[in-house]
Formats: sequence, structure tokens, C-alpha cells
Amino acid sequence: MKIGVLSLQGAFAEHIVALHRLGVEAIPIRLPGDLAGLDGLIIPGGESTSISKLMLDYRLRNEISKLARTGLPILGTCAGMILVAQENSSTDIKPLGLMAIKVKRNAFGRQRESFETELSIPALGDKPFHGVFIRAPKVEQTNNGVEILASLDDGTPIAVKQGKIVALAFHPELTDDLRFHKYFLNMINSK
Repeated sequence: MKIGVLSLQGAFAEHIVALHRLGVEAIPIRLPGDLAGLDGLIIPGGESTSISKLMLDYRLRNEISKLARTGLPILGTCAGMILVAQENSSTDIKPLGLMAIKVKRNAFGRQRESFETELSIPALGDKPFHGVFIRAPKVEQTNNGVEILASLDDGTPIAVKQGKIVALAFHPELTDDLRFHKYFLNMINSK
């Protein structure tokens, strides 16, 4: 299995390490040619405006959109959630429009309001998942076909799935818990 990790800015190295720990080939994606032959793609957390602009500059935006529309599985974490959304709260970011969700950037506040919490995620089993939220987005609206995988205690959706696309408001790559990466790989294997 060959998984690409968009490596323009943000926490891409941590995703690559997590995939290597699972024995999976992880390819840094920086140019359109890097996308060839992938079984899946991870769009990491980072600064969503920068990643969005770099995707345009490096001509990755249209290529990623095409691949997603032909069924390439995608995992978007934090900034990746903002980028795969159909709509977001920022005029600086043109989302890819791959998932029928509306997302609010920095929904919980700036850096000092970042937090960690234990999450109940039934798709991963009974054991709580440690969620790391750094200037995190939140899902403000979901449309038809979007499954909510996890919410905060107040009901705010923070993990969603539509078809072969999964989006998380938090950073699974910043923990030692590989269950979300395994979940993504299992989703790819089930196609």
C-alpha cells in the first residue's frame, strides 16, 4: 500500500512516521507527479491558508480534486478538514469542495485556547481516543451522506466521513495512538 502525505506545510512528517510505524509506504507529496499510483492521501494539519495557497502554486489543487472524485480515499486532519470541506468560514481559503460540510476555522479560539480531551469514537472501539486540538476547526453543518464519527460532549461534530473521505478537527498524528491511521488504511482496503 502506498499513501501520499501532502508535504507543503504543517504536521506532514508526523503522519509519515505514523504510517511507517504501521509498515506502510508513505510518500511526501509536493508536486503533481508525486500523486501517481497512490492508494490514499493524507492532508495534514498546519496553517490552512498557507497550504491552500501552496496547493495552487504547485498545481496540486485540481489534481487532488480529480483524484478524489475518482474515488481516492483522503484523510484530512485539522487544516485538512478545512480544505476538504465544501464551505468554510474564511474568504482567504478556497476549499476543495470534496465533503458536504461547512467548517469554521479556529472555532475554539486562537493558540492559547488549544486543548486536549478524551474522545468517544465508536468506530475505533471502546477505549477513548486522546484528541489534540490546536487552533482547531469545527463542523458547523453537515449535509446528506455525511456520517458523524465523533462529537464533543456539547454535540459539536469533530470527526466526519463521507464516502472515502474522512475529516478530523484534531491531530491523531500527535499521539502514539495509531487507531485512526489504521481506520483509514482499513477503509482503503475495503474498496
